[in-house]
Amino acid sequence: MAQESWPSPDHNDRAITDAEYEQLAARFSDNGIDGTPDDAPVVTAGLGLAVNVRANVLGSVRGHAWRSGSSTVILPVAPNTSGLTRIDRVVLRLDRSTWSVRAVVKEGSPGGGVPTLTQQSGTTGVYEVLLANVTVLNGAASVSVTRGERYIGTRVRTTTSTPLIDPNPVVGEMRWETDTKRLRLYDGDEVRTLHHRPDQMVVDFPFLGWSNETASVLEARGGVVCLRLGSFQRTYRALDHDMNSRLPVMIPAAYRHPNRDIFGIVYITGAHIGRITIPSRNDLKSGQVWLTQHPDIAIGDRVLSSSISWVVDY
Repeated sequence: MAQESWPSPDHNDRAITDAEYEQLAARFSDNGIDGTPDDAPVVTAGLGLAVNVRANVLGSVRGHAWRSGSSTVILPVAPNTSGLTRIDRVVLRLDRSTWSVRAVVKEGSPGGGVPTLTQQSGTTGVYEVLLANVTVLNGAASVSVTRGERYIGTRVRTTTSTPLIDPNPVVGEMRWETDTKRLRLYDGDEVRTLHHRPDQMVVDFPFLGWSNETASVLEARGGVVCLRLGSFQRTYRALDHDMNSRLPVMIPAAYRHPNRDIFGIVYITGAHIGRITIPSRNDLKSGQVWLTQHPDIAIGDRVLSSSISWVVDY
């Protein structure tokens, strides 16, 4: 069989069938409801053995649009006299015999749990998307409803980190930044980084009074920064115990804690210990590493450190 594509002048004079449309459109639109979980439930308990489908709801099943209409849709629920509790489901069902989508009640088996959604592939059969579960007690004159809508999502957009690329993001929108190699999500308040795997960074930064004997290396994974602080030797002027001293390290701006100073323990020549402070991003000394508590340190003494970690949004 020869290759073909659609829509195309070479394919049925640009006309497509319902099955061909589904094959084309199904991956362009998620299955579910247009909205957010903050919206009112699509399905609620109705009067007696019935459920109500809210008016003016828009949904999609395999690329086929559905709207509930301008008034409430009332769906009857079958009585239950089995002696056992029955759980039904309200679903959006694409029926390929008519190529129509409708909200329907899918009856369960008494005592048998929830009925399985039918999601058939191909050009025949049905495809169902859940809206709610309906509990029908034995002999009940009314029902209870547990909402279960899925919502139409957004696609992962390829972009850069330039703010003007997407000044008005949509809640739930994901993006892949090609320049920073970050996967990011907008949560309604700000764009959060979900994945970023930068290379190891040597963060040595020469500064008067100290030499770097062992490199300080920073790594970041999943919003956690790990700093393997190096070792340092005092090279200029003895350091009194009551004097703070900046060490030869600089933390890149993106990896500084947003609002808290970070502290660590170091070991100093002569079996002494000391304390270092890494100021937060909003401090005037942001990015610097300071030896803030220590004994007297002579020229030639060493400061031996270890690893420190903290969280960031980068």
